[in-house]
Amino acid sequence: MSYSEPVRTVAPMRPTVRPISAAEHLAFVRAQRSVSFLQTPAWGRVKTEWRSESLGWFDGGRLVGAGLVLHRPVPRLERFTLAYLPEGPVIDWTGDIGVWLDPLAAYLKARGAFAIRLGPPVCTDVWSADDVKEGIADPGTRRLTEVPARWSDPVGARVADRLRYAGWLPQSPEDGFGVGHPQFKYEIPLAGRTEDELLRGMNQLWRRNIRKAAKEGVEVTVGKVTVGKVLAGGDTAGEVTLGDDLKAFHDLYVHTAERDRFTPRPLRYFETMFAALGSEDPERITLYLARHRGDLVAATIMVRVGRHAVYAYGASSTRKREVRGSNACQWAMIRDSLAADCDVYDLRGITPTLDADDPHVGLIKFKVGTGGQAVRYVGEWDLPLRPLVYRTFDLYMRRRGR
Repeated sequence: MSYSEPVRTVAPMRPTVRPISAAEHLAFVRAQRSVSFLQTPAWGRVKTEWRSESLGWFDGGRLVGAGLVLHRPVPRLERFTLAYLPEGPVIDWTGDIGVWLDPLAAYLKARGAFAIRLGPPVCTDVWSADDVKEGIADPGTRRLTEVPARWSDPVGARVADRLRYAGWLPQSPEDGFGVGHPQFKYEIPLAGRTEDELLRGMNQLWRRNIRKAAKEGVEVTVGKVTVGKVLAGGDTAGEVTLGDDLKAFHDLYVHTAERDRFTPRPLRYFETMFAALGSEDPERITLYLARHRGDLVAATIMVRVGRHAVYAYGASSTRKREVRGSNACQWAMIRDSLAADCDVYDLRGITPTLDADDPHVGLIKFKVGTGGQAVRYVGEWDLPLRPLVYRTFDLYMRRRGR
């Protein structure tokens, strides 16, 4: 199993939670085999609309856990915040989670948080590509959860039970996508595999498209995106310095958004993302560009922390789709992840629908062609610390469509 495994450590008897520096946080992240990029100190600098802080769990003087907390104020009640730990915190989820979460709640409530939202990086169920394909082919099966899982993780089931018992409220919606991050993902296990084995695991269409891109002369290159001088603590001096590559990606991304009807992020967001993540680690974030006879036909962004590589963003041209630039970009990222000794290549979110009439089913069909596996995580959970303020915030978010 190559999904992102939880940190395992000896749980402290009386843990304490206190702020840590970005340097301390980054050192802890680097000591782990795998951490979500959403739990790196740099991610707090990307999310400029939130106030961020790094927190550490200490057993005496030893740092045994860490989390990036993003604080979102309540409209007209700015002294209260929602404290959000996306895909975190990085603690030992295999034991008594109250040991870790109780001091977190006490710390955040004392500093004005009206609720905590977190997303444990813990798996509950895994379905193989064959399981998913059989579910899609069966007209009586409408959701992935109706298909028997190939494997279920007792740690994930135990975490969900203990969160519910402690008063945490599940936030993951039926479609798998909510205000935060997806509960269902599609991942390709890489550990112990070769390129040939990965290709053989793909379906015939994916293999054919990869070969066609090569035959048509599609060339995938790594984009040139550099950042300013790095200061102590991970901050960056001055503006991000760019060639034309990031702008070319963004133009194609906006084109993709218009075609696929989603709201694109501004160029400034990607400039900030490359500056923050790139200053933390020069190999943290990479831009891939696929060109055919000089024309940009596809572009992708990959983020890697330790042994976990993530397909973060993608864009493709409506013209020349037949040269399969998107498949070429994906194959380049998979090969680079394998060369970097990654355990998993993460294609990110899917919806759990298998209904042929649902427009989202195309996404899972595309990803299942890679031969990977669908993985269900525990999902996101809220702990109301000030119930009246929490209800007010929840009503506000419902009215604005979250």
